[in-house]
Amino acid sequence: MPASSDAPPPRVLVVVPARYASQRFPGKPLTLLRGPDGVPKPLIRWSWEAAMALQDRAEIVVATDDLRIADVVRGFGGAVAMTATDLRNGTERCAAVLEQLDEDPDLVINLQGDSPLIPRAALDALIDAWVAAPAPVLTPWIACDGALGGQLVADHQEGRIGGTTVVADAMGQALYFSKRPIPYGPGDGLKLHLGLYAYTPAALRRYAALPPGPLELAEGLEQLRFLEHGTAIRLVEVTRPPAGFWEVNNPADVTLVERALAVRA
Repeated sequence: MPASSDAPPPRVLVVVPARYASQRFPGKPLTLLRGPDGVPKPLIRWSWEAAMALQDRAEIVVATDDLRIADVVRGFGGAVAMTATDLRNGTERCAAVLEQLDEDPDLVINLQGDSPLIPRAALDALIDAWVAAPAPVLTPWIACDGALGGQLVADHQEGRIGGTTVVADAMGQALYFSKRPIPYGPGDGLKLHLGLYAYTPAALRRYAALPPGPLELAEGLEQLRFLEHGTAIRLVEVTRPPAGFWEVNNPADVTLVERALAVRA
């Protein structure tokens, strides 16, 4: 049932998970990216700034297990939550932050530390969709045009780990996520998943208590644990940012993201 118009706004916590020991890109959060003014800033700062666009509706914290990242974040004024080194992914890191709080928020948003191009509109869309009809997990996607879909297909054909695609059922729930372009066909028919999630505290705690399933392990995609254990993920379509969208999955992606940052400005 939709929330009453006079209900208080939800209490939202945005967590930006960041780890140093990435297998594909060690030290990724501290990689420098140049903005339109030519001044380099670490990737984690760009992602934190994307989260801070929502500071009028949420609290923002960076979750990490690495003191180098923590020191950098504190240096530019960000809040830090230290988490264990044996956590498998950002969702588990969000669940660990939840256990450090005195009181649960209504909603926890995971803005991944390699997603500096997440637009404010996508954050608002998740919150607004949850307020209208609460669900355990929500995540956004954008429709690919020929250029963006072509980049996904090219990455796959050349053996690079690129963006994540998603397919949906008729009710707008996720059927599957993949690092491969799915479904098979023209690139402009793909749905690109954005590295952004909204969870209820109960869904986060259930996730953290569950083991990874074979699909999560095969794809290397944390959200598949929800689907494998029967938790639906509602998909929320958002408008493709004018400057484009890409995550920093590989060193070669730095140039693509820097180009988008310049155009966005």
